[in-house]
Amino acid sequence: MSLLKRIEQGQGRPPDASQAQRPASLPAQPSSGGGGGGEQALSGLQARRVSAPPTAPQAGTYFDLKTRVQNKLLAELDPSMDITKTDEVRRTILELFEQILSEENIVLSRPERQRLFDQITAEILGFGPLQPLLEDDTITEIMVNGPKNIYVERKGKIVRVPVTFESNDHVMRVIDRIVAPLGRRIDESSPYVDARLPDGSRVNAVIPPISLVGPTITIRKFSKNPITVEQLISFGSITPEAVEFLKACVIARLNIVISGGTGSGKTTLLNVLSGFIPNDERIITIENAAELQLRQEHVVTLESRPPNIEGRGEITIRDLVINSLRMRPERIIVGECRGGETLDMLQAMNTGHDGSMTTAHANSPRDALSRIETMCLMAGMDLPVRAIREQISSAVDLIVQQERMKDGSRKVTYITEVSGMEGDVITMTDLFVFEQTGLEAGKVIGRLRPTGLRPKFMDKIEAVGIHLPPTIFGVGSGRRY
Repeated sequence: MSLLKRIEQGQGRPPDASQAQRPASLPAQPSSGGGGGGEQALSGLQARRVSAPPTAPQAGTYFDLKTRVQNKLLAELDPSMDITKTDEVRRTILELFEQILSEENIVLSRPERQRLFDQITAEILGFGPLQPLLEDDTITEIMVNGPKNIYVERKGKIVRVPVTFESNDHVMRVIDRIVAPLGRRIDESSPYVDARLPDGSRVNAVIPPISLVGPTITIRKFSKNPITVEQLISFGSITPEAVEFLKACVIARLNIVISGGTGSGKTTLLNVLSGFIPNDERIITIENAAELQLRQEHVVTLESRPPNIEGRGEITIRDLVINSLRMRPERIIVGECRGGETLDMLQAMNTGHDGSMTTAHANSPRDALSRIETMCLMAGMDLPVRAIREQISSAVDLIVQQERMKDGSRKVTYITEVSGMEGDVITMTDLFVFEQTGLEAGKVIGRLRPTGLRPKFMDKIEAVGIHLPPTIFGVGSGRRY
């Protein structure tokens, strides 16, 4: 029986990894900044050296073996190696890995050897235990609740996975690996941070003392290939008629707000709708952490910045919205309005920057208007409520409501026109409404159906040469809606 099999079936890892023994075959290395080759290689590779512990009540555990091989490998790697050349670095790691196993007479079966190599490579080049989860295209969200409890979302359902970190420090190393390249920080004085992975996936991390279960990481994964409108139709998220209508609205430069709850798919839908913007228009995107994946040529991406360790240098979304007006934008896309920047966004929509889009958290189109109103008040301007409502009714043309259903699927549930004011009330007209017809094997059955009403802004759509057939709105189609 090979070493790894004996380890896993018999002893397991020691109860306290901080008490494991330093292998005799590995020479002592300074713990930090002592000029050791391992430390230098580590900083060059943006990885963290796992300190081999001083004593071991149980020698030969899997953790001990992994630590020993990993530290020796890091000590022998060239610190000047360019880690952007992933294939070349991986080949070098493989050669050194095989050499170390041979020198130490470590006998492993082929699957065990591959598993150990993959884990060590993930620690050096990737994000440790999270790397296989990040490479799994069926996973849409990863939730790390401390080192031992990791959950993922697959097909809208949250399940626990048999993946663990070694300790709280191991989770912290991965968090540092994520935020350091972005120039952001996380420590006791700033115990939470928003960041992104190289592929654009959104990351939020919270550490003690705010988190009582240890360091936590939440990753909203983005697909390597952005979801297309055809996929949304095939998923049942939206109908071809609604897509044709929304495409016409984007081309006609109508101002659109996408609203919905957390995880309802607002950013995905915003990405899809942004794809309808003509390629010759100048687009400026403004986000807390850059997530949008626009394919047009003329795109300027702006990202907010938190304050530095001295509490200075913060750049807010509101600052960026105000600054974007001086950048000759033809379209302004704000990833999410959540504060006083909403008032500046409305003013931009009302002063010639039509065709702008944003998202907001709300449970219905009517709630979305109330939330926009509240966020405008957060700007600190002493404006009467009626003035704000007039701004909203004049600026926003369309609200698209997205919802995550009970079966985990995401669907567009309302497409609603903001049609004007009656007294002090903003009037709205539902153009498309999702009607649920049943529940089969736990799956929601229904369809986004037109109400038969045409929007008042049809003249704007026709002014750009788009003539939508009445059947899109359920008029004269012969169908029974």
